Amino acid sequence: MESQIDLTKLNALSPEVISKQATINIGTIGHVAHGKSTVVKAISGVQTVRFKNELERNITIKLGYANAKIYKCQNEACPRPGCYKSYRSNMEDNPKCERPGCGGIMKLERHVSFVDCPGHDILMATMLNGAAVMDAALLLVAANESCPQPQTSEHLAAIEIMKLQHIIILQNKVDLIKESAALEHYQSILQFIKGTIADSAPIVPISAQLKYNIDAVNEYIVKHIPVPIRDFTTDPRLIVIRSFDVNKPGAEVDSLTGGIAGGSILNGVLRLGDEIEIRPGIVTKDNEGKIKCTPIFSRIVSLLAESNNLKFAVPGGLIGVGTKIDPTLCRADRLVGQVLGSVGKLPEVYSELEINYFLLRRLLGVKTDDKKQAKVTKLTKNEVLMVNIGSTSTGGRVMQVKNDSAKIALTGLACSEEGANVALSRRIANHWRLIGWGKITRGLSVPI
Repeated sequence: MESQIDLTKLNALSPEVISKQATINIGTIGHVAHGKSTVVKAISGVQTVRFKNELERNITIKLGYANAKIYKCQNEACPRPGCYKSYRSNMEDNPKCERPGCGGIMKLERHVSFVDCPGHDILMATMLNGAAVMDAALLLVAANESCPQPQTSEHLAAIEIMKLQHIIILQNKVDLIKESAALEHYQSILQFIKGTIADSAPIVPISAQLKYNIDAVNEYIVKHIPVPIRDFTTDPRLIVIRSFDVNKPGAEVDSLTGGIAGGSILNGVLRLGDEIEIRPGIVTKDNEGKIKCTPIFSRIVSLLAESNNLKFAVPGGLIGVGTKIDPTLCRADRLVGQVLGSVGKLPEVYSELEINYFLLRRLLGVKTDDKKQAKVTKLTKNEVLMVNIGSTSTGGRVMQVKNDSAKIALTGLACSEEGANVALSRRIANHWRLIGWGKITRGLSVPI
């Protein structure tokens, strides 16, 4: 029955949608060790730091994901913000309120997916890949360190580029300082966000570790972050942010399953059994050294949002798409940066881009000797930049520069279209630093 669902009647708050999958993506951004992953854990109960090398060093390296359901108690006597409660995404739809003596029924208000971004400067590219799929952001500022820290300003610039309107600022770790210091710190946050995109954003003091005030954060998410308007009727398109092979070593041939691509759907709806195409697919060079790409064609055999099996998937949250693709093609994030969609409906694959670009005036987070922020110098011919398009990060050599437009030859390939946003980073003192952004005006397509 579900496969015959009328897409024109669905929206991002339809009960049959949000009971199973998240429909809003919220990024957690901010400086390293300011508590981004801890906040996600406090709200969703999910540990986003999953990899061994991340756990040992207590830092986020890959994008972490966690879904949470936010409920509101329907009993009017239940005081706010305590009437807002969040649970993991496999929670039933109408649990009872946990407040002693309340007895109210909780109503599912939102199903959100957190994109937990790394705060380390060298992982800025991962952060930009995450910014491509965000609808809103939680900006974390630790109260026990001065504000702003280098990555705080770098991340804020990144979300300005991505034109993210909805931001909630969380003043974390208030349990570690005195009240007077917290108020001073609050003033320094106000000073920092003045004139930026986060100017009028609410600032909520919290302690993620002790779960103080997390209910207030839930209330702000429900009240201040509008549900994005999605188009469910256009051709589906998914940006791949992770891909993996789920087969165990030594498995029998008959029991092998196809590769899995994980990512966020930008628009449209994917259904079980759909025929799909992934571009750029397999990239090879012919005898003359010309690049050509062979898209991968397959069929969707399963759809997952965390542990919930879906019959159809709408934009929002991280969706795992099970396919019949040879698992070695999906192993260890090999498909990252590719685009998945209906056969024949995907955009062109470019090897060269022409962009209109804007450079930041000053380098974020890099101070020169006299404590001033270093200036960003102009683009020069033949320099190598890192270009982020959607979830693709690739090197690019500047071929020509004229006024505010540039022509860039990419080392990899990018499946994109005219009008898409790109972020530009330059290698400065062995770190990739965000220096500006641009829009694709045209590209050189690769024959398919």
